[in-house]
Amino acid sequence: MKAQDLRLYLVTDRLAAKGRDAKSVIAAALKGGVTMIQVREKNSSAREFMAFAETVKELAAPYGVPVIINDRVDVAVAVRADGVHLGQSDIPCEVARAMLGKESIIGLSVEKMAQIPEANSLSVDYIGVSPVFATPTKTDTAEPFGLAGLSQAVKLSGHPVVAIGGVNIETAPGILACGVDGLAVVSAIMGAGDPQVAASALKGLWENSNL
Repeated sequence: MKAQDLRLYLVTDRLAAKGRDAKSVIAAALKGGVTMIQVREKNSSAREFMAFAETVKELAAPYGVPVIINDRVDVAVAVRADGVHLGQSDIPCEVARAMLGKESIIGLSVEKMAQIPEANSLSVDYIGVSPVFATPTKTDTAEPFGLAGLSQAVKLSGHPVVAIGGVNIETAPGILACGVDGLAVVSAIMGAGDPQVAASALKGLWENSNL
């Protein structure tokens, strides 16, 4: 994984696509400059998850964009994804590393400041600080970090930090100022009227920040 891969990190959500074909939304987002995709399917069977992940991989391949799987290490192995993103209650990171190999990308969600020191000791490639702000796409999360908490998390973390939760074109400048390595976006791209334009605008913030 290159550091730049984390910059504009799309988390898929077919419900957020507002009835549109998720494939077309993701294709547009890739044209707009998405640098990594996490395939998240909370309500699909394993076979449906695998089929959708394979589709996303096919879309991302021409762009060289890594595709990782949310939670399901078995699906990541089955579709030969680039890695997996794990929550605090998922399979332990070290077990996932043994299953996926040293070259795979492993991300870990951190929902409390106290979880960061433990994450520093784990074989992960980045942490996802979640949520920065409250968001309707995830209702089972802890108290939001806010910008002050995010800044502290960046300082404490020994791994690259991706911000998730309430990330959009309005909030992104303040989040970038905290020193994060990536912006994880769900509805701001999946639900945008023009996903390509939305992705391009967010990617432009990185280019204008000189980071």
